[in-house]
Amino acid sequence: MRNVLIVTDSTADLSKEMLDQNYIKSVPLYVLFKDQAYKDGIDIDTEALYQKVEETNELPKTQAVSPGDFINFFKPYIDKDYDIVYIGIGSKISATFQSALIAQSEFGTDRIFLVDSKNLSSGIALLVLKAKDLRDQGFSAKEICNKITKLVPLVRSQFAIKTLDYLHKGGRASGTAKLVGGILGIKPIIQVRDGKLDVYKKPAGKMSRALDIMLNDFFEAFDNNNLDLDYVMITHSLASKHAKYMIEKVESKMKINHLIESNAGCVISAHCGAGTIGILYIVKA
Repeated sequence: MRNVLIVTDSTADLSKEMLDQNYIKSVPLYVLFKDQAYKDGIDIDTEALYQKVEETNELPKTQAVSPGDFINFFKPYIDKDYDIVYIGIGSKISATFQSALIAQSEFGTDRIFLVDSKNLSSGIALLVLKAKDLRDQGFSAKEICNKITKLVPLVRSQFAIKTLDYLHKGGRASGTAKLVGGILGIKPIIQVRDGKLDVYKKPAGKMSRALDIMLNDFFEAFDNNNLDLDYVMITHSLASKHAKYMIEKVESKMKINHLIESNAGCVISAHCGAGTIGILYIVKA
């Protein structure tokens, strides 16, 4: 049986340290300011992205990984006789997965195995880390792909948005919605459902109200013995204070095997804005 390489993309929001520590490879998406393209997490980081937005008063666009990028990325590992499991951003959210399908056709479905996470950010990371565990247990790439695919509908991802500015600038919220949100202090909670982003709830007031709503959903899963305790991710875009609050709340109630704080990369931050924070986890089947 060949060695297995786990591959994801930069929208999984896994730190370089975590990628290196667990021998996971990541393919970057792109952030575009006018005609200048930056590789997410390589040519630009989140703080620099927000600085550019302030300087240019322009919201960046994002661009998928191209088929050629994937082919160039996969080939050296295929040549080294690895089988590859790629787990990346959901196919309804980005064209990246379609590019991976094209690249797969170059090498064969017996060498490259694709998992459509139907998710984003550390909703992907949860699946990637589970795949890493299966790899370390000696499962084949095909077995890992099949097992992780079954976990896809069990991932729960939700984020509270601190400001509607980025949604508005990106054409993702009407001017009226922005005005009302500003007046009432609405902090919408976005959930990933069937691979799409939907508004779950629209609490008004302090950000802590939105955090508590997300935490209550999480605690309900725990109380119902419906929570996978291996990995829980608290992911944010420059919201360390709120991340600390959520981590302390979780740790006061339960023991998670790996409770991980992660920082949203440039592609995710370009769509949600600073202060966004979420809690992501897997429920039992």
